[in-house]
Amino acid sequence: MPTDEVFILEQEHLSTTYAKLEEIRDLLEARLDALAKEAGEDFAAFRDELFLGSADDDQRLEMHIEYEYLNHLMDQYNLTRDVNAERLSRALLLLKRPYFAKITVQFKPDAPARELYIGEAGMVDEYRRHFILDWRSPVAELYYNRENGRTSYVADGRTITCDLKLRRQFDIEKDTLKAYYDTTVAIQDELLLEALMRTHSDKMGAITMTIQREQNQVIRHPDVPALLVEGIAGSGKTSVLLQRIAYLFYTYRDTLDPSQVCLITPNPVFRAYIDNVLPQLGEANPRLVTKEELMARISRLDRAADAGISVAELRKLGDRAESCELDMDDFYELAVDDEVVVSIPQLRRLYKKLSSRLSGHGVFSLMVEELLEQTESRIKSRSREEEVHDELLGMSAEEQRRLFGQPLYPMSDEELIELSQQYLRDKYASVFERIVQADWLRIDRIGCRLAKVTGLSRVTWAYIKLRLTGFADRETRYVTIDEVQDYTASELLLLSEYFPHANFLMLGDRHQAISASSASFDEIREVFMLTRGSVDECFLATSYRSTPQITELFASLLDEESRISVQSVQRDEEVPVIIAFDDEKAYRDGLIAQVEAAYARKGSAAVITSSGRNARRIHALLAEQKIPVCLTDSASDLDLDGINVMSVKLAKGLEFDSVIIPDADAATYPDEQLAKNRLYTAISRATHNVAVLCCGKMTPLLKP
Repeated sequence: MPTDEVFILEQEHLSTTYAKLEEIRDLLEARLDALAKEAGEDFAAFRDELFLGSADDDQRLEMHIEYEYLNHLMDQYNLTRDVNAERLSRALLLLKRPYFAKITVQFKPDAPARELYIGEAGMVDEYRRHFILDWRSPVAELYYNRENGRTSYVADGRTITCDLKLRRQFDIEKDTLKAYYDTTVAIQDELLLEALMRTHSDKMGAITMTIQREQNQVIRHPDVPALLVEGIAGSGKTSVLLQRIAYLFYTYRDTLDPSQVCLITPNPVFRAYIDNVLPQLGEANPRLVTKEELMARISRLDRAADAGISVAELRKLGDRAESCELDMDDFYELAVDDEVVVSIPQLRRLYKKLSSRLSGHGVFSLMVEELLEQTESRIKSRSREEEVHDELLGMSAEEQRRLFGQPLYPMSDEELIELSQQYLRDKYASVFERIVQADWLRIDRIGCRLAKVTGLSRVTWAYIKLRLTGFADRETRYVTIDEVQDYTASELLLLSEYFPHANFLMLGDRHQAISASSASFDEIREVFMLTRGSVDECFLATSYRSTPQITELFASLLDEESRISVQSVQRDEEVPVIIAFDDEKAYRDGLIAQVEAAYARKGSAAVITSSGRNARRIHALLAEQKIPVCLTDSASDLDLDGINVMSVKLAKGLEFDSVIIPDADAATYPDEQLAKNRLYTAISRATHNVAVLCCGKMTPLLKP
């Protein structure tokens, strides 16, 4: 039992706080149960009164008023429920760990100092006083980014000066205090190291407690049109990205909806890896999409990914698209089941009419509106046709339930027509979508004519459509791009203009660019200077992921200037294993031994190969030995209880306790920059153990 007086006092405070959180939880759960019961009783009473009498003409007005009252009542119930449910969610989050830090602040020289406890969410007591502060609140910045003594922070545009007396970190689990640490500068390493030393799970955990000063500068950076963050492997770029999103949600909590934030992830595995972080911080996830999913939405994936067109060439092509005139063969018809719903002559007439009065994007916006109206008119006209009635009534019972929720028994001609309209809207759903997406334009034909080429890449195709029609995502306010070094300059130009009203946060590592077409950081900066007018930059040079030995190994692949600034805060562990085997049998035995050792250590492990082809070959070899290995091709494949075999491309952004690189021979990793980047990326996935193996001559990039 600790005898430290501070420890005892802090444990007492924790116990009191935890009991208060339990009271809040119990109160909110009871309140929500009572609310649901009350709403059910009110609805049942209304239903009974409503159907006691017949609904003749004299009663319809009264029924309408009662319906309006019921809707108002249910809206009030829902609002009250949502407010209480949101507070309950925060209470449940805090019951896992009520807080992780404390600051003691004196605001006025003659006033007593205040003790402020900081948690992953904020909570008020019955008097509306905060007894736990949200880590994103302005005053919490004192914990992350200031030294003790006279200091200041900004809240609601005002600079508030104060005296920071104490900064204390806690290691807490539920209502148990395990340890505390005091420090005079932002944030001491003991607790950070303890958090980093824990075995990694398949989900990136909430890392609010371990935000460091350089990371905090990114998280709380002023809201700017473009923020470019470069960091070495393991510097917490992805954590910073997610914390930044959480900070924006808190700062603009009254105006920013999760649907207005788009997070573009490198691959589905990475998306699954991070999808629980923001909920752990008390926030809903933004729109999570992979780069391929986003390109499928705005372009054609049956085109080459990128034909190497420069930003200048692409912009010139876009300028031509904005001023071009269509000819009469630039249109597609829209059909469903061989029925032409929007014909080419219809499109020609509409374009000719509108282009005679308008120019530019306005023509296509009005075309969409009129095509939607014309299609709706077609539905109303066709809903009276016997052929449509026969199709409707000929639907199977299962189809009727899918569309209408129940089998159909129309009691009048009016009801039959109304049901037919609903049926046709469902039948024409793809047509409505294609109208809105301007899929009635032959972008290939138009673009090839403008560019004087025979084929368009997916980026060129999408950019021409964007500049021609003006169709873009104007609702998104923030776009975050992880692994930005994997994009071409033309892809970034497309995204920047596709999200015209969004501020961009981009994070990457130039040394992890594993494609020859990747944009340099100078090119990334030039694109956003062109489209946003300014680019702010931050740098992350501290590795929180890997041991000093592993950090030294992957840092040896960097240029001398970058290598000097790299450091690790982890504890020393085993020296990396680097072995070149002379023959195939020795290589197989050595690889199996390393994999079995990784499996015996528990924790997460991965065999990271240079390509998907090599991943399949190595997986087959290991599977023969009955070792629990998983060929990881998608998010559902990631297995943290076994050994994941994956390509370095798929491993980007992930981390594992143990990493084995089985194909580090001179032919696979020659002395070239791209090979150096791939090897740097693979090694830097490891936190505690790494083994680099090959059969034959070892890569010249490493010294065995």
